[in-house]
Amino acid sequence: MEKRDFTHVVNFTGYMGIVFQALDSGERGLKILDLPAGNGLLAARLCERGHNAVCADINREKSAYIFADMNQRLPFTDGEFDAVVCMEGIEHTLHPTQTIGELCRITKSGGRIIVSLPNVQNVYSRFKFFCTGFFYQFSPWSSFHRTPNEQKDRGHISPMTYLQLRYHFQLSSAHVITVDGDKWKKKWLIPFLLPFIFFGWLWARFELRGVNPELKADSKAMLRDLFSPAALFSRSLILIFRKQ
Repeated sequence: MEKRDFTHVVNFTGYMGIVFQALDSGERGLKILDLPAGNGLLAARLCERGHNAVCADINREKSAYIFADMNQRLPFTDGEFDAVVCMEGIEHTLHPTQTIGELCRITKSGGRIIVSLPNVQNVYSRFKFFCTGFFYQFSPWSSFHRTPNEQKDRGHISPMTYLQLRYHFQLSSAHVITVDGDKWKKKWLIPFLLPFIFFGWLWARFELRGVNPELKADSKAMLRDLFSPAALFSRSLILIFRKQ
């Protein structure tokens, strides 16, 4: 597969629209970091609405971009931003847990971190993994082999589930407040997979009975999110966290 230094979409996508609505539904004048900024379409629309959107990336799409390697410490101060957006970026990093910690560090207390990434646990991806051993959008030939310190796109190398994201964000004192998704993937498969979804829900409910009562409320919230339409069917999973 041909190596490309950087990859990004060229149009304003569905997940961008969902992120934009989430950020623009409240007060104006927010300082927002868009990392990786790609071609800057989201930031441009946010600026039109009166927000201060800062673009950062390792690509050289625009001269105004701040250089920021998501595999390293980010060049921003603690609590610098009202909101941080990371769309389709975490799955490209070598150490997602480290990246999550950095996203939380530069977000102010009470601020939001919005993440979108390929939904490896939608039912189509689960079916593909069962058949092939790899998730949807994470085929062995979709990654690029780079040297350890090369600051170029590595492709999809780090699949992350809802539960992994929830856990690692909580380690950095950020808690999920919204689970959303963009367009549904392979709708024609849904009738065939519904029995397995229902069986999975029953199985999870059975295991929930043995949970410590002190953890019951949190466990029920996880079960609700895991079997939400967004988690089960969407192409990209969109999670909003609030830093405590």
